[in-house]
Amino acid sequence: MFPIIPANSVTAASGNENGIFGYGAYGAHSITNIVSNVGVVSSNVSGVGTARWGLAATEFGGDQGIFGYGYTGGGTTSVTNKVSNTGVVAANTAGVGGGREGATACGYDGDKGIFGWGNTTTYIVTNLISNTGVVSGDTSTPAGATARSCAACEFGGDHDQGIFGYGSGPTAITNIVSNAGVVLSDVAGVGTARSTLAACSFGGDKGIFGYGNDGSGAVSMTNLVSNTGVVSSDVTGVGTARTYLAACEFGPGQGIFAYGSTTLSMSNLVSNTGVVTSDEAGVGTGRYYMAACSFN
Repeated sequence: MFPIIPANSVTAASGNENGIFGYGAYGAHSITNIVSNVGVVSSNVSGVGTARWGLAATEFGGDQGIFGYGYTGGGTTSVTNKVSNTGVVAANTAGVGGGREGATACGYDGDKGIFGWGNTTTYIVTNLISNTGVVSGDTSTPAGATARSCAACEFGGDHDQGIFGYGSGPTAITNIVSNAGVVLSDVAGVGTARSTLAACSFGGDKGIFGYGNDGSGAVSMTNLVSNTGVVSSDVTGVGTARTYLAACEFGPGQGIFAYGSTTLSMSNLVSNTGVVTSDEAGVGTGRYYMAACSFN
């Protein structure tokens, strides 16, 4: 007799059903927008926790998420806010580690996560997230891994590894996150070097980096990540070129890029084969430098 596996279990996971975009700037926000299991973005949900921008988010525990770190307008913070498996954002949890802006985050080992780095070379630490959402103290970046503000997503069966890629410079280098949460040495960049981009997983075991600034202005190209962490060359961009956007998965098996470039709110869906669609009309407050993750 075959075992019954809950739909949201890590063993069965090919991705969570829903996503959430949260916080951000033009002016500090704490509002969120839920993404349905067919990629429809909801209107604004009243904000919870400290309004801020330049934060990061990732899923954990198989069906929950967490926002963390950022800049409040008066300084950096390390507070976190958990997202339940119904998309409810919790009040602030006291910060762990140094406050910073421009961090990134992704999952690893199927049910854990990692916050990494920030937008200056002084932010050279990472913070692991347990499968219950507990954030660890600062861990120094291993030698050979360049600390920077970048994008990140999961890849591999059961989302057991992650990848940090591209980022401030601009650069195109990537760093794999092992299934033990260890950041590996730099891998030579593939595709156009750029900063202020976003990334998410798709297809259950792959990832995609997209959009950003190549040093001359906003771009819209993407780069796929295989289920072994190999980054592809540039794929011609679709939709509005923009910076400081965010991305997450939904579906399961699909992804979405949304918001960005100061006051934009449009979105672009990613199919379960990594094809990006044209712009969808924006919903909610246009803003930038927010974060997104999946849940449920």
